[in-house]
Parts: sequence; C-alpha cells; structure tokens
Amino acid sequence: MKYKFNKAWCRLLILVCLLAFGVLSSTVAWAESRIITVESSKSRTLAVISGTVTPYKEVTLTAQLPGRVKMIAGEEGDQFHQGEQLVALEIENLEAKRKAAEAQLANAQSALQNAQVQYSRELYSPQSESVSSVPGMGMPKLFDNMFTSKFGDMAGYGNPALERHADLYSRVTGVNQARAAVLTTEAQIRELDAMIRDSVSIAPFDGIVLKKMVEAGDTVQPGMPLIQFGHMKYMRIQSEVPARLASTLYPGLILKAKLDNEIKTQARVAQVYPMADASSHTVTVKFDLPEGVNASPGMYTELVIPDTRSGSTQVVIPKTALLKGRSLPAVLVVDGERSSLRLVRLGQETNDNKIIVLSGLVSGQQIIDNPPPGVRSGWLPGQDGNKQKVHD
Repeated sequence: MKYKFNKAWCRLLILVCLLAFGVLSSTVAWAESRIITVESSKSRTLAVISGTVTPYKEVTLTAQLPGRVKMIAGEEGDQFHQGEQLVALEIENLEAKRKAAEAQLANAQSALQNAQVQYSRELYSPQSESVSSVPGMGMPKLFDNMFTSKFGDMAGYGNPALERHADLYSRVTGVNQARAAVLTTEAQIRELDAMIRDSVSIAPFDGIVLKKMVEAGDTVQPGMPLIQFGHMKYMRIQSEVPARLASTLYPGLILKAKLDNEIKTQARVAQVYPMADASSHTVTVKFDLPEGVNASPGMYTELVIPDTRSGSTQVVIPKTALLKGRSLPAVLVVDGERSSLRLVRLGQETNDNKIIVLSGLVSGQQIIDNPPPGVRSGWLPGQDGNKQKVHD
C-alpha cells in the first residue's frame, strides 16, 4: 500500500512538471524576437517636448567694483531672507576716499559761510565807504566821501551806483561759487556711498544659493559673476516649443508633464513669449509646476503638447520593440540580411501597449520586436547566441 501511495504521488509530480514546462515554453515562445512591420494609425497628434526645470525666480549677482572678495555667506543650498548680505568686497580704499571727501566738504562749508558774511558786510557796510582801514584817522578818506565823490558825480566823473552794484555782484558770485563747491563735494560723497553700497551683494528676495562662482580672497572685476541666487518655493519648466505647437498654448492651459525622476505631474502654462527665435524658430514657454513637487533646477522634463495637425497619420510601434538599457530610444531596423540601429523620437503612449514615433521611422519598414538586451547592429532573430557583433 505504501508503494502504491508513492507511485501515485510520482505520477502527480510528473504531471505538474509537464504542465509547468508547457506554460514556460509558451511564455518563452511568446517572448521570442520576431520581425514585424511598422504600422500607422490615424489619430490626433500629441507631441512630446523636452524642457528644463528652473526656479520661479533666478538672478546672477555680478561684481560692480574691482576688488577682493572679503566674505561669502553660506554654501550652495543655504537659505537667506530678502535684504541679507550674500557677498562683500573689501572697501578700505573707498572708506579712505570718503573721509577725505568729508574733510573737503567741511572746508567748502566754511568757505560758503565766509562768503555769506562778506556779502552781508558789503550789503550793510560797503568797503568803498569804509574809513576804518585808512591810516591817519581816516580824514583823507572821509573828505573824499563827503566832497570829492559827490562833486565828481555832479561833474560827470565816476558812477557810484554802478560801482556799488559791481561790489555787491562780486560778493554774490563768491557766495555762489562757495555753494557750488559744497554741492560738488556732497555729490562726491554720495557717489562714494553708492560704490560702498555696491560692494555688498544683497539677497533681492527669499531664496537659496544655487551656485558660487568665487571664494573669499578672489580678485574680481566689474561684471564678473559672483553667485547665483534663486527662489525655490515654486518651480517652473522652461521649454523651447516649435512655433507650430506654441500657437495652441495660452496662459492657464494644463498639460501633462513627466520629470526625469519618473514623477508624472501637471504643468500650467504661465507665459508664452511673444516672438520666436530667429535661428531655432522656437518660442520660449514657461510652465508652473505644482507646489511641493519633487523637482530640482536643471532637471530634464517632458511635456505632452497637442498638435494642430488633428487627424494626421501616426507611426506606432510596440513598446517591446525599443532596445533596452539605452539612454536614447532606439530600434533595430531590418534591411535585407542584416539590421541597423535607428534612433527614434517618441510621442505619447497608446492604450494597446504601443507608442507613437514622431521621427526616425516610416510606415512599412520592418523592425525587430522583443530584441534581447545587449544586441547590436547586424543582429537578426534566430542567429546563434541571440547576439551578433557589428558587421564592417
């Protein structure tokens, strides 16, 4: 009885193995490589456009003065609030020039006060009638003022009124010149203050340091970039869209987006530039990403944009025809007795496990479906080892 029990179990085990082998064989046969013909379908075009993640706002702070970098606050990724110092240059020479200008301003103000006093003295006590500065108790001068000048005016000699006006105008000129010297010195001080202010780079808004171009101790010249600073609370996508596709975009339009980290999200059209680039014939478009999305500046993204050519013929291939393990999408195109590698540009995926090919293939071409990993140009299904080296 024990023998019959073991024999029955052996038969059952053999049956299970045969069934498993059949299923495995059918699976392997289904996954075998084969040559297929590229098909086409008529549907609405959805183009995939690449873009780059950028901060909501980004500025590059440059040096406004020549000098040596004294301080850089923080490292890449550090956060700063609006108004905080980011970079500072050494300003010992500017501070010395400002002290010299302050001393010059004090001299100019003293000269202005003296000119005003001299004008007041000339106005109320004319020098031409003063007898205090003449020796001999001023009798000759007093006699001239009382008799000589008056009789000379009656006889037509001299013009005391004109001489009086000339003396006053001379004093007014001295006051104006002294006041101009004060204004000039004050302007020099304001210029030095502006240069001192430009020696410090201030955070224009709340953000983080994206990149440092200099370190403390480096010598810089005007216009040299110092630091990149960006607003990272909100992120954007910037893309160069062909003019044909950009005509369908408008602010507020919601599109599908795929980040380089395989995160699928949505993007809203924020800004469409009014003109296209003359060399690339593309229009710059900015898209807003949802707040809190896991993205970083410089990340590659893909956007699905509706094409205006509605109902055009689309080239579609199975997703299994794409070569595995390659950074760029490619397929093996069969040409006679050998195959060749062909890079393709992909569009949107369809519901039947296929994908639209925007460029690189035409309808009717033959390609290899389910190519094994690591195959190269020249490989065909059924060849020994499932791999073939490149033919010369």
